[in-house]
Amino acid sequence: MLTKKQLELLLFIDSRLKESGIPPSFDEMKLALELKSKSGIHRLITALEERGFIRRLPNRARALEVLKLPEAVSGQQDLPSRKTFTPEVIEGDLSRNRTDPLHDSSNQDVPTLEIPVMGRIAAGVPIEAIQNKSHSVAMPADMLGNGEHYALEVRGDSMVDAGILDGDTVVVRKCRTAENGEIVVAVVDDEEATLKRIRKKGGTVALEAANPAYETRIFGPDRISVQGKMVALFRRY
Repeated sequence: MLTKKQLELLLFIDSRLKESGIPPSFDEMKLALELKSKSGIHRLITALEERGFIRRLPNRARALEVLKLPEAVSGQQDLPSRKTFTPEVIEGDLSRNRTDPLHDSSNQDVPTLEIPVMGRIAAGVPIEAIQNKSHSVAMPADMLGNGEHYALEVRGDSMVDAGILDGDTVVVRKCRTAENGEIVVAVVDDEEATLKRIRKKGGTVALEAANPAYETRIFGPDRISVQGKMVALFRRY
């Protein structure tokens, strides 16, 4: 038997996986279940794992797989395995022969855009502001939409619960404003650049990590400038 909260969390994770292929973050799970802390989510996930309803995939941030649903929901039929954290992730080595939409010979005419890589961005302690262009990466034009884009190499582990790992390359759409909860490139005091989730409340701006090891940093609005918001991510394997 599952408790009400355990069932709610299991169904929420299953729904998000079916919808996007990406498990929800701990913050998203906390908000969905109206819990006050992430520790409650940790306990619920552990209980679901011990009862064989979900599995945590090793060595991957935010990687959960739903193995089955309760009999009242699914007739105790095991669910098919799903890949986690696959949408919007493009392997960095575009020269390999693979059978997918980016490499299939029938898609050789897909238009691409060259995105400049403007150095490194900290997902941890802020580092110096965005540098000059170092090289470029190619992306399908229809994945980006309108606007001007650039890319940054991620250094640090403060965004792992959002699926952003050290060594990833994030693609950013240039903008000066962002909605609460969006992952942005923020420059602090015109000197330090960092990749964080932005939260605005009253006269303050919070830069929120997606890793409980890092504290949320609070600033006055005049100290933070938004340089863009993350729209995609590359990863090399």
